[in-house]
Amino acid sequence: MASKDFDLLVVGDVNPDVIVSGAPRSPAFGQRETLVDTGELTLGGSGAITACGAARLGLRTAFAGRVGADAAGTFVLDALARAGVDVSACVVDRTAPTALTVVLVDGDDRAILTAAGVLDRLEPADVPSALLERAAHVHVASFFLQPRLAAGLPGLLAAARRAGATTSLDTNDDPSGRWEGLDRVLPELDVLLPNEREALAIAGSADLEAALHAIAARGPLPVVKCGGEGALTLAGGAPLRVPAAPVVPVDTVGAGDGFNAGFLAALRRGLPLEQCLETAVACGSLSTRAAGGTAAQPTWEEVAR
Repeated sequence: MASKDFDLLVVGDVNPDVIVSGAPRSPAFGQRETLVDTGELTLGGSGAITACGAARLGLRTAFAGRVGADAAGTFVLDALARAGVDVSACVVDRTAPTALTVVLVDGDDRAILTAAGVLDRLEPADVPSALLERAAHVHVASFFLQPRLAAGLPGLLAAARRAGATTSLDTNDDPSGRWEGLDRVLPELDVLLPNEREALAIAGSADLEAALHAIAARGPLPVVKCGGEGALTLAGGAPLRVPAAPVVPVDTVGAGDGFNAGFLAALRRGLPLEQCLETAVACGSLSTRAAGGTAAQPTWEEVAR
């Protein structure tokens, strides 16, 4: 098979994140002003953070998404390009604004407020077929926030596979709580990258190991992020767990996306499954060293030593 121009194509969400730490659990309304500990404007969106992390780890990475023709769109495209991500396939939509997320952080917990803007307008036709042909792996992020993309995702993933690519998905949360629409998607995936709560919801199970087996039976290898408990997958049908890395986090925003980037980078290098999982855990942990999802993403040299 001919070599590919890109190790990784990420399809999904991109937006600015406004990260506010030390916010009260119940903000005071009535035009009251409340002082908080810190505020950061960073690149956000699961897809965009994963793309940046992969580029930082040395993968030739492209990103396909949709932004508005506004300052927020310019900000995120510039941030991706500075990180070494090819954004030539991104659509600039002049009819709606770029999505925007406000993250209220309280210790290791957070509330996420998102104005969708163009986010729900991304669709499979926005991903050029020529770009699919050029990618060795296609990763999709934020399934439930992008209904048009979700509806056509089985066909997009099948096309990627016909072009010789492997595929993965991080659904992220389902704001509706229904967790529907994955039946035709899972068989087209090589890897599914949920967190523990998402894996249980997708499988409709209360037991994590049972959930892994149920997901695997539908097609993909489940690789589950378990926070302070590390990560869990299946190897030869048996559970394979890697413990969490010892870090004191500054900010956990984007840690799961850093995990995705680490796993895919190790996978592309042909490393054994356990080492892929160890790399993913290390990348997710190291990304928590600074506020925002991309500021502290590690290089391959940092995680390989």
